[in-house]
Order: sequence, then structure tokens, then C-alpha cells
Amino acid sequence: DDPRMPTLCGLRRRGYTPQSIKNFIDRIGYTKYDGLIDVSLLEHSIREDLNQTATRVSVVLDPIKLIITNYDEGKMEMLDAENNPEDASAGTHQIPFSRELYIEREDFMENPPKKYFRLSVDKEVRLKNAYIVKCTGFKKDEQGKVTEVYCEYDPTTRSGMENSGRKVKGTLHWVSVGHCTSVEVRLYDRLFSVENPSEEKEIDFRQLLNPDSLKVLTDCKAEPYVATASKPGERFQFQRTGYFCVDPDSTEEKIVFNRVVPLKDSWGKIKDK
Repeated sequence: DDPRMPTLCGLRRRGYTPQSIKNFIDRIGYTKYDGLIDVSLLEHSIREDLNQTATRVSVVLDPIKLIITNYDEGKMEMLDAENNPEDASAGTHQIPFSRELYIEREDFMENPPKKYFRLSVDKEVRLKNAYIVKCTGFKKDEQGKVTEVYCEYDPTTRSGMENSGRKVKGTLHWVSVGHCTSVEVRLYDRLFSVENPSEEKEIDFRQLLNPDSLKVLTDCKAEPYVATASKPGERFQFQRTGYFCVDPDSTEEKIVFNRVVPLKDSWGKIKDK
């Protein structure tokens, strides 16, 4: 039941739903003959299914601390987060907001290129379900690695307020440092580095294994709702990242997630390189 294997057991553990597999089979049709179907079609089926059913949550895979310097220390707000914009009946849940947050490390750059719409000094972004913030500086460690990002927030721009419609190009997900929980995330990808290993007659199939077929991230940060709603087999959309499923290896001490599929298919770009 290795989630990288194209077996029903493997697909089930990875997080594929029965409906997505049925939809895939209906699309490709039935035949008595062997055939080769691009796996991206299977991935499209699970994206389509989970887009309609998966609860949206904030999980930061590679955290860096963001400090809102003009937000009161000790203050905390509970903000509403939509469970699924595709399903009005799915309701909302609450997410805590505070002075110190975690954002993705890749969402800040010291010297950004053109058309980089995330955080950099003097640039504004919206924090999902929260406020617009402007970066005022950052801190590095002795090795030159950025360890903290400093921002100021506009208290009139909280989602739902009159000024919340002010246009900014970037929107980031986040979690509160003092309220998040640590989780393990297993990033699964294609098992082989070529589209059809059976065509490579002269090469040992082990040489065709994708070295990046599994990456394990052991200290990701999740909003507290994730801990209360997670049980083996439960599926979520991690905002801006992909669809994930709770693995049976999860314990009371730490929840383990398997990536079902990224939000977008990046394999085509890799394959063409």
C-alpha cells in the first residue's frame, strides 16, 4: 500500500476517492486491450472531486516567522475561514490571528524579481481571511539566512470591513505561532522519472526511479482546526499547496499527511526539460 504505487491499496492510502477513480474509468472507457493513459488524467479526476468536497485549511510547510510590529502583544482575534467556496452549505470555521505568525519561506524574498507578488520590503500583501500587511524589514542569522520578517498591518482592511476591497496582488496563507500544531507532511510524486518505464528495455528499472518521489517534512505548522477535524482518511485542501489526506501512521502526538496531488500539474513542465 505504498502511496506511490498505482494499485487500489496505494491509491486509497494516498487519498484517492472511489468516485474519482470511477470518474477516471468512465473518461477513458473500457477495452480488452492494453493501453497507456497519462496519469495526469487520473490526477485531474481527484482534483475535480476534492475541489468540491475538501475543507480548506492553512498549513505552512516551510515556516518562517512574520511579526506584525504594530499589532498589540498578547492580543488575539478569531477570524472566520470559509470551509469550501464551492459548497455554500459547508459553513465556516474559526482561525486564531495574533502578532506572530508563520508564513511560507518562499513567500518572502530579500531581492525579488519582477512580477513577484509576495512579500518583500515596502510591498503589501493580503493575509488570507485577515488583514493587508506591508513589509518593513527582516532579520538574518549569522549564516545570512532570513529568520524573521517584520510587517505593519492596516486595521481597517480585515476581510469583511469597508476597506477590505483595497486591491493588492498577493494573498498569503498563514498560521498563528502561539496556536498552531506541528504536523508531518509526506510529499509524494511520480514513482518513475520517465513516462513509460517498460519502454526502456536496456536500462535497469531501478535507475529510472524518481529520486524525488518522496520528501518528508517533519515540522510543518497547521492551524488548530486541523487537529480537531483530522482522522485517518480525512482529506483537506492546504491552501495554495494541494490536496492532502491523513495517513494511518498518525498518532495523538503528531498527525501525518500524505499529499494526494498538488493544486496544479507541474509534471508537464518537468517532463519537457
